[in-house]
Amino acid sequence: MIRELPVLSQTQETVNFTSYEAKFKALADQKRLQIMYELTQKGSVCVCDLVEIVNMPQSKLSYHLKILLDAGLIFRETKGTWSYYELNHTEVNRLLSPELCCIFRKLEDRPSGCCT
Repeated sequence: MIRELPVLSQTQETVNFTSYEAKFKALADQKRLQIMYELTQKGSVCVCDLVEIVNMPQSKLSYHLKILLDAGLIFRETKGTWSYYELNHTEVNRLLSPELCCIFRKLEDRPSGCCT
C-alpha cells in the first residue's frame, strides 16, 4: 500500500515517499555505492569498462545498474552496441541537500525557505 503523507507547510503539498524509498534502497548497497563512486571519478563509462573497474560479472553489474537507473541516480546512453553510464549529479545532490531534511523537521524548526 502506497501512502502519501501531507507535509506541514504553507502550501500543504503532498510528499510521495515511494520515489524516496527506491532511491534509498538503491543507495543501501556497497556495490552500487562503489559503482556511483567510479562514475563520479570517471564520468561517462562504458559498461564493458565498468565490469573490470568494479570486478563484477556483467550479469550482476547489469542488475545493479538497473536499480540505479530505476531510482534515477544514473543515466544511460547507448552508442552502437555499448551502453555508457553517468551519475545523475542533480538527483544525488538533491538527496544530500537540506530539501529532504526539511521533510522530517517540525514546521517551527525549519529554516526560512525550507521545503518551498
